[in-house]
Amino acid sequence: MRTASGTALRALPFVWGALGSAVAFVVVYLVFVRSYMGQVIDERAFAGADAWKGDLIEFAHAFLNALPAVSVVLAAIAAVIIVAVRRNWTVFIVAVAAAALANGSTQLLKYTFLSRPEKGVDAGLSNSLPSGHTTVAASAALVVFLVASPRLRPLAAVIGSVFSIAAGASTLVEQWHRPSDVVAGMLVVAFWACLAGLVLAGMRASTTDDPARAKLWPLVWIGAICGAGAVIALLVTYFSAQSGSSHLFVAYAGGVAAIVSVGFFLAVIGNRLFRALA
Repeated sequence: MRTASGTALRALPFVWGALGSAVAFVVVYLVFVRSYMGQVIDERAFAGADAWKGDLIEFAHAFLNALPAVSVVLAAIAAVIIVAVRRNWTVFIVAVAAAALANGSTQLLKYTFLSRPEKGVDAGLSNSLPSGHTTVAASAALVVFLVASPRLRPLAAVIGSVFSIAAGASTLVEQWHRPSDVVAGMLVVAFWACLAGLVLAGMRASTTDDPARAKLWPLVWIGAICGAGAVIALLVTYFSAQSGSSHLFVAYAGGVAAIVSVGFFLAVIGNRLFRALA
């Protein structure tokens, strides 16, 4: 039987998840957009992507051009098939609402609420945080993840995180976004995913299925390694900028590593949060 205390216990992790995502988003914005040195570090990664993109530019260009339509179509097909089998239309509606709100809030944040101060680092470009393409990819993955059965959510988390990371990294290669833009886009989706979980936790009892107990250890280890690499690259870029030198490849590799690390860790945390919900 559903109890108020049981519902509260299921909802609490999603509250903390939403708060954590929001705080992380604010930190990324303040450090990499509002501060001089943060802009320098981000711009070095941006310049490094231009210098070292090589043949990746062709893949990135084709992938990003097809991304919006492909994300929506594939997510819609997969979600409808799953919903038709599981008959979980309530979850589908909540998932689609979360995806729509994530994309809408990304556009509002980027073009209305957030600004990029001129600090002499770039050519006075307008704010580009968070990344819209990353939000589209991650929110499409979120819809499939939410409607999937508890047994299949670990697989959906892996595939969705890889797809989102590929989209985000491609925007860096294509010179559409800086690494912080991509990370911020992922955090926007994570925030709305947690609010969706909060809604579902209040509406539904815990699952009667036997959820997969996969903890996605490969993603944890890859995320940890990439996270350590990103921190090292950030420090190298920071100190080289202070000394007047530049390590563009290090900054670029560090930016990509940060995108991979955040994408995988969010997938692991999401899999953990949602595994008890039907």
